[in-house]
Amino acid sequence: MVENGTGLEQLKSPIAWSWTYFWTVWFFVMLFLVYILRVPLRYSDNLTEAPGPAMFGTESSLSMFLNTLTPKFYVALTGTSSLISGLILIFEWWYFRKYGTSFIEQVSVSHLRPLLGGVDNSSPTNSNSSNGDADSNRQSVSECKVWRNPLNLFRGAEYNRYTWVTGREPLTYYDMNLSAQDHQTFFTCDSDHLRPADAIMQKAWRERNPQARISAAHEALELEDCATASILLAEEEATTIMEAEKLFKQALKAGEGCYRRSQQLQYHGAQYEAQHRRDTNVVVYIKRRLAMCSRKLGRTREAVKMLRDLMKEFPLLSMFNIHENLLESLLELQNYADVQAVLAKYDDISLPKSATICYTAALLKARAVSDKFSPEAASRRGLSTAEMNAVEAIHRAVEFNPHVPKYLLEMKSLILPPEHILKRGDSEAIAYAFFHLQHWKRVEGALNLLHCTWEGTFRMIPYPLEKGHLFYPYPICTETADRELLPMFHEVSVYPKKELPFFILFTAGLCSFTAMLALLTHQFPELMGVFAKAFLSTLFAPLNFIMEKVESILPSSLWHQLTRI
Repeated sequence: MVENGTGLEQLKSPIAWSWTYFWTVWFFVMLFLVYILRVPLRYSDNLTEAPGPAMFGTESSLSMFLNTLTPKFYVALTGTSSLISGLILIFEWWYFRKYGTSFIEQVSVSHLRPLLGGVDNSSPTNSNSSNGDADSNRQSVSECKVWRNPLNLFRGAEYNRYTWVTGREPLTYYDMNLSAQDHQTFFTCDSDHLRPADAIMQKAWRERNPQARISAAHEALELEDCATASILLAEEEATTIMEAEKLFKQALKAGEGCYRRSQQLQYHGAQYEAQHRRDTNVVVYIKRRLAMCSRKLGRTREAVKMLRDLMKEFPLLSMFNIHENLLESLLELQNYADVQAVLAKYDDISLPKSATICYTAALLKARAVSDKFSPEAASRRGLSTAEMNAVEAIHRAVEFNPHVPKYLLEMKSLILPPEHILKRGDSEAIAYAFFHLQHWKRVEGALNLLHCTWEGTFRMIPYPLEKGHLFYPYPICTETADRELLPMFHEVSVYPKKELPFFILFTAGLCSFTAMLALLTHQFPELMGVFAKAFLSTLFAPLNFIMEKVESILPSSLWHQLTRI
């Protein structure tokens, strides 16, 4: 739809269809209430004879109808209207909280508009505008891809300990199911049936029950020294990081032997190539987790060396995002020069961005000015070049992921990060802040600079987000995916903040108004009866005028037959 559309196009908008749908339903509900309530309540004051259908034919009949209505009728009508409005309000609020949209708008657009000949936005008449937005839509879909969290915790040593202490499950079924799919992709291949231990592990990765997976891993280790079996035990059975590290070292010894053998045979056929790819994934995974164990046990320099060696040995395996592990370890060492060198390589326009890349770049630029930054002084003298660069870097980071500042500024409580994240979503913000909050606190004044400047980003981004400023438009799918990735006890951060639908506000006002009318009618029946009769008389005045004109035009015999019908 064009911006300056015609009146017909405006009537085809969702809110117009919703308005039509709502008032159509409300009219028939009120008509039904009048029909139900009119007989017992109109004649409660010594009226014994109900009028026939002909009473609605003339103005005098209408006046008779209004005069016979008692205050009880008005109390019952307004009270019932208030009750129905309240029920609609409760249902609309529940539907909005669960699905993020208005039920009335959704039903009217999905069902009423097609029945009444509404034009679908995807029809050929709108094909030009649809084709114009194709690239941005495809980009939004790609940005809604779920990624493996490069800093994910250990299930046995960390996630399970949280469950034992709090009784809460930090991982969702959807998140764990994605991990199971990753394990099957990285650690299995079509030739696993040739080795008994690998055949057992192929089934183990598909098991939903953790105890069944652990039992299968022990069974595989009894047959031979199986690298993937040791990986599973290190991830899920080990209760401490030291136990996990011991099992990973055992897995590395077996995995490197398989890797060397498959490396010699990788060009002998597709089957050997698949085995070599699987063995490469196993070795890279083990070495990265060993580096993470060293980092968690305080041997940060050793972790940095292991990660650098891993990136040199396997430079093409960017799917594991090993550079994000390296950045976090270098920040822990406060080796900011090396951090800048890593950013110079990976903060490239052709490479996918992440919250770690954007916010680490902002942290380095903030570090140069944050210790002397003062909002009052900056407002008097203006921002220097270095301060402007720092503020622009913060704005860039906030535009990429607007959820992070609330966690860094501790305006929102942190939870354990999930095993998968959605870039630019709340899950990525949690994963970043969980590991990097300490690095921001270590830089004096960095959080103060972030607090003073991060909200200014939203004045630069076009609204309603039809296009981005420095990045592609913010994807609309993040809330749904984050609700699947994050546990139920966490309140998902939503951007942009959804406003209450019109019909929630409207039904709230309608419910309050009709409840007030019911109360006033009950307390002041005579006065409200006079007002109600005056209102209804004014409301039906145009109808009476039309009826008089019709009576003057049509023959009296024809009109008499119609009134009898």
